[in-house]
Amino acid sequence: MLITHVEIDGFKNLSDISFIPDNYYNIIVGANAQGKTNLLEALWIMSGCKSFRGSKERDYIALDKNRFTSEVGIRDVVREQKITYEMIKGGNITKNITINGVKQKGTRNLFDVFKCIAFIPDDVDIIKGAPEKRRNFIDMAASQLNPVFVAHITKNQAVMNQRNALLKSIMQGGCDASILEIWDKQAAHEGALISYMRDGYIKKLNEVCSGLYSSISGGKEVLELEYKSNVFRAEDFEEPCGEAAFEKYYNKLRESAEYDIRTGITHSGVNRDEINIKINGISAKEYGSQGQIKSAALVIKLAQAEIFTKRSKEAPVVFLDDVMGELDENRQRFVFDIIKNMQVFITTPNESALLPDIKGKILRISGGRIAEEV
Repeated sequence: MLITHVEIDGFKNLSDISFIPDNYYNIIVGANAQGKTNLLEALWIMSGCKSFRGSKERDYIALDKNRFTSEVGIRDVVREQKITYEMIKGGNITKNITINGVKQKGTRNLFDVFKCIAFIPDDVDIIKGAPEKRRNFIDMAASQLNPVFVAHITKNQAVMNQRNALLKSIMQGGCDASILEIWDKQAAHEGALISYMRDGYIKKLNEVCSGLYSSISGGKEVLELEYKSNVFRAEDFEEPCGEAAFEKYYNKLRESAEYDIRTGITHSGVNRDEINIKINGISAKEYGSQGQIKSAALVIKLAQAEIFTKRSKEAPVVFLDDVMGELDENRQRFVFDIIKNMQVFITTPNESALLPDIKGKILRISGGRIAEEV
């Protein structure tokens, strides 16, 4: 997969950005706060994903403008497509998205067209952050392999919002507790499917991570990922997801219903899952060194790229946001060996921090504009 052309204007500090990327390495150079990460972020949201920096949509538009516009060409093994993305300030934010000139109702279809993976300094939160960070990463990565997963996640979130609102209403005497069963049946169906999808992806991820981490640690350490479902045991996933799984999930919700009503929030299900990450059998979150945590996060993201490439028969576009300068030469070579056949966008304050044999297009950014293109 390749980005064939880029046009961006009005996204944060970016102004009149227009260039044709190199098919391999695109090195975005500039001092801090000049727009390097903004450029990657603007490209990233064209995939339908939320900002990897946690930016709110209302903050996408530059302070001195009333809209931002962007356009990218995406070429995969089948064809080239064009995505346009516009946001306009007003009483509410208006969003206009098209794929090949066809207006979209939301961002859902972008996820099918444009596949990318971002490596950012905050990736260490996959290891040391809250369980939600790990769940969100797994859900996003698994959705790249099977976009149907997005629909289940979206529906489950909607059901959970309704269930939690109903719990508060029941707690306050606003309605009868029997209504809860209707939502529990829907939650059981979506939740069981998500559980099985998570388990399947984590097993793939664990297999790839094991080999990669062994290489990066010189064979001295073993990285292991383990899915801990709030509902299912490991042996449950040996059977297909069907009526028995839905029933088990439903029963789990019913068991905690009384407590949920007293507290006004759901305490069972996929919103309570955990992904345990261990190095040599010990929790990386609790006991991993800073170096181990950085290496584990890097390996997990590299494994994500490798799994996607093998499954889809084409590589995702890779964004490396100011992470290569922190790696020594051996680790840089390790990373570039894996992504060598992918289109890569790299931000750095100084290109001399990269391996000297990394050659490609250099884009120098200053004040949100491309000051020089080499």
